[in-house]
Amino acid sequence: MAVDLRQVMAAFLTFSMFIMLGNMIKKDHIDPLLEPLPDTPRVQYDVLKISKPGMVKLSEVKYGPWKDNDEAPRPCWKKPTFKGKEHSNGYIFFSLTHGPEFHASQIANAVLIARQLGATLALPDIRGTKLGEKRRFVEIYNVDKFIASLNGVVRVDKNPPAESSNEKKLHIVRVPNRVSEDYIASNIKPIFQSKRNLKIVTYFNSSPKIMEKENHQSNAYQCLATFESLKLQHDLQELADSMVGTLRSLSAKMNGRFIAIDLRVEMLGKKSFHETDAENKKCFNAEEIGEFLKKIGFHTDTTIYLTQTGWHSSLNALRNVFPNTFTKDAIMPADEKAKFMDLESNGYEKFIDYYMCAQGDVFIPAFPSRFYGGVVGERISLGKTQIFVPGKKASESATDYIPPYIAKKGHFAHSCFC
Repeated sequence: MAVDLRQVMAAFLTFSMFIMLGNMIKKDHIDPLLEPLPDTPRVQYDVLKISKPGMVKLSEVKYGPWKDNDEAPRPCWKKPTFKGKEHSNGYIFFSLTHGPEFHASQIANAVLIARQLGATLALPDIRGTKLGEKRRFVEIYNVDKFIASLNGVVRVDKNPPAESSNEKKLHIVRVPNRVSEDYIASNIKPIFQSKRNLKIVTYFNSSPKIMEKENHQSNAYQCLATFESLKLQHDLQELADSMVGTLRSLSAKMNGRFIAIDLRVEMLGKKSFHETDAENKKCFNAEEIGEFLKKIGFHTDTTIYLTQTGWHSSLNALRNVFPNTFTKDAIMPADEKAKFMDLESNGYEKFIDYYMCAQGDVFIPAFPSRFYGGVVGERISLGKTQIFVPGKKASESATDYIPPYIAKKGHFAHSCFC
């Protein structure tokens, strides 16, 4: 049978085109996943993205002191309700300040004070680190869920009358963290009866040692406000959940588990966190964290999330031992990064870090801080009590590094859950 050279050439060219297409796909989509991580690690987000963190199904493999999460504890409080006809005697104003680790306490104080005084709670704004810098509550938190969570407890007004909210005319009252009912009755109520509208400012003890000794008593209003009222607004919540899902999809050998570490380079230089006695050292750098994780049994394939924004060369020591170490920059989609991490949106990353540390299967603070205490409270409410505090002890047992917050139930949250 005669062979048509034109058909042979056409077949050859078609075959060649398929080979070229295959090489292009391999180069663009397969090879990048096989290359070692660069100094600033990034992941192929579009390849790894999953719809929900809980959808990952992985084989049961354990490489380290992992434990299953406890069942979420039952709240010890019963949601209180108004008795009789609702009426308002005035307004309580306040602002959320400093960062997410302070906000639940500020909300709890405001709710308890408004409840005790029969006042209406004005929706707060959120103040930034610079003078005059502030943003609306709705930019960070879900307003509808906030109001719904407090329904029947206090009235919340999104738009109080202008004459009531004039800051120049408002009387300011400073109150301690987790203010008591007796304090409100003796120190705030007389002023409120005279002024009718107040702005409250919550002050906190700054020393980590004092923080551990703060009043751990609570009541239903403070518990409810602390653990039920603040939820991230939809877009921010969706982004944070997708980042959790990405980390879980990267953690195949760990059954979808990952460690969240509060490690920020700028905090490591603060002398107030360091002790002169090496044995009592409280602040640990990336290299020391890596040594600690190896000592208590975590495998080098463990996936780690760091709260550091942007990669820093000092973190290489940790990534050399644990290659699957990421910052938020590496696992956030480019379009979301432009929205939530540009210069104009400074501050969103704090809320992302707070959520990621609360959701991690293990949480490790590199230094003592209010952030650490706040995250622990969130984790207790979720039943995620696997927390280790690094130390210079010789022990290789992870249980020797469980903080008193958990081991001795020394955290305020334990008084809210059974």
